[in-house]
Amino acid sequence: MGSTHGVINLIHLADTPGTSGHSVSVRVLGRFQPGILTGHDFLDCEIVIVTESVKAAFPVTLLPEDLADWEGALAVLASGRSAQWLESGRTPSMKFKPDGSGGLWVFVHDGPASGVTVTLPLFVLPPTWVGEQRDLLTRVREVYPREVAETSPGTYEWRRGTRA
Repeated sequence: MGSTHGVINLIHLADTPGTSGHSVSVRVLGRFQPGILTGHDFLDCEIVIVTESVKAAFPVTLLPEDLADWEGALAVLASGRSAQWLESGRTPSMKFKPDGSGGLWVFVHDGPASGVTVTLPLFVLPPTWVGEQRDLLTRVREVYPREVAETSPGTYEWRRGTRA
């Protein structure tokens, strides 16, 4: 585990300064199994929640399709509707519910491990928050490009030009 890139955010949502101080982030720590074909493109991450009374971190391993699903969730959120992400049951799940007045409710449910659900209100987000999250997603994809191809079910190889 780990990375030479350092920790980067895939998601970072925080109340504007001077409000609640609540935040939720999905921090990418590195590749899950760097150099191993079957785990190289998976990302070792953590969901981090901070409020005045709760600080929590939930470990999560993201698959390449989870990044595509986050892109889809952002499209739904951009339209002002609620969106869910990481609903496979293998990781903690997240639900995002706009409140209609510029805020967002975030629900993190750690069903697979602890059963804990944390509900986090973000009262005031900047109007550009969806675009900012898209920029973070682009950055993660630049730092951790897909380097493994599944050539047939259960058969993997390095994409051309990514490995010697």
